[in-house]
Amino acid sequence: MPINLEDKVNTMEEIKDKDFLEMIVKHIVSTPEAVQVERTIDEMGVLLTLKVDPSDMGYVIGKKGQTAQAIRTLLKIVGAKNNSRVNLKIYDPNAGNRPVAPQSEEVDPRSEEVDTSSVDDLNI
Repeated sequence: MPINLEDKVNTMEEIKDKDFLEMIVKHIVSTPEAVQVERTIDEMGVLLTLKVDPSDMGYVIGKKGQTAQAIRTLLKIVGAKNNSRVNLKIYDPNAGNRPVAPQSEEVDPRSEEVDTSSVDDLNI
């Protein structure tokens, strides 16, 4: 049975980028068994969708998104070695359902009226 070279190359690329992402994320999170990576290919390139336990979301994203950006940079390097464009999407099960932080009812100090009755008697 002849082996299709294109299928073989696509399989090798899939293993490299998908397994690379899984390996990195499993070492970052506290529940590695919950890590799932889905790989899809379209006209824009390869899209890896990462699903992790919601309690581990902070570890994957990092402070100001630095960890997620670093992972994306590494995936772009892996993709460049395989002549493909690799993008990462971090699946957020709570997207759009986050509670809105209550607005504090601070009063602008310039808008408050100040009692000047004691100063009025000074005759300055």
